[in-house]
Order: sequence, then C-alpha cells, then structure tokens
Amino acid sequence: MRFRLILLFCIISFSASAQWLNINISFKKKHLILPSLHMAKCHTVKNLTFDPAIISAVDVHPYDLGQTEFDLEAQEHAIMKLAKHNMSWRIYHDASYNFSDLAQIYIKLHRLSEAKWYLLQSNKISVEENDDKHTITNLVNLALVKNDIGDPVSARADLVEACDLANARGMKEKATEINQQIRLLDQNKLASSVKYAEAADIAKKDL
Repeated sequence: MRFRLILLFCIISFSASAQWLNINISFKKKHLILPSLHMAKCHTVKNLTFDPAIISAVDVHPYDLGQTEFDLEAQEHAIMKLAKHNMSWRIYHDASYNFSDLAQIYIKLHRLSEAKWYLLQSNKISVEENDDKHTITNLVNLALVKNDIGDPVSARADLVEACDLANARGMKEKATEINQQIRLLDQNKLASSVKYAEAADIAKKDL
C-alpha cells in the first residue's frame, strides 16, 4: 500500500513544464545516387609544347632630357668654388679653364654679360700663360657672345686676332675655320644689329 501511495505522489508532483519524450517516426526519402565522376586528364604546362619565340632586334635610343636651369646653377656653384680655390692658390692655368666653363654655363642661361666678363678674364690668363690654343678658343667664344650682345665690330676684331694667332702657330685648319666665321659675321652684321635693337626695345618696354 505504501509503495502505491509513494508512486501516486511522484506522479502528481511532476511540474506542468515537464515534457515527455516525443518520438517522431518518419520515413526516410531515398536520395538519387549519381554515378561517380571520372578524373580529368592532367594538362599541365609541362605537357604543352611551344614554338620558339622570334624577337626582332629594335634600336632603342635613350631620350636626352637636356640640362635644366637647376642643373646649370648647380654646375655654376661647383665651378665657381673650384675657380676661387685655384685663384687663391695661384693655380692660374686651371682657373683660366674654370672661367671658360663658367662662361659656357652663363651662355646657356642667357646671361651674356657675365659670360663676356669671364671669357675676358680667362683670355687674360691664357695670354699670360702662353696657352695659345685656349686663347684662340676664348677669342672665338668671346666674338660669338659679343655678336649676340650686339657688338659685331668688336666681335670681328676678336675673330681676326684669333685667326692671326692661329696662322702664327701653324694651325691652318683652325685659321680656315675662323676665316669662314668672319665671312659669316660680315654677311649677318646687319641682321645682328637689328636683332639687338629689337631686344633693347623689348627691355625698355619691360622697364
């Protein structure tokens, strides 16, 4: 009897939230089984054959960007420092070439007055050092600068002096070249004067 009562109380004491095991019996659907796939053949690069590539030779020429104003000013600073050193240590021969290099830079920068001054200094030293080749080169460059400035008469005098010095030193080819430049200067004397006059008028208008 006691056992029955204990069992009854246990059944009654179950909470309402208790859940009985629900067993859903369902029939499994049969899935379609596909046939097995065959492995593809291996087509790697090793199994491929290529015809040898034919490459025709092409001439590639480097593009010259030229010298910028920044490059020229950097060169000017370096050469000026070297020229001051050579002058302070009385290495006049090297200083003469430094002045010529500075003049070439100023010509490229269109600073002709400064180019003329340094060519005159270089020419003075080269005459004192008896460096005839350098003297001739300085006179020719000086004549070209003077002609561009608008002084063809003085430019012709420099060319004549350079030609006479070349003849005196037996430099026949150089003398012939300078003679040709003298003839060109005589032909373009009027054009140079007109060009200089136009440049002067433009400078006055800018002022």
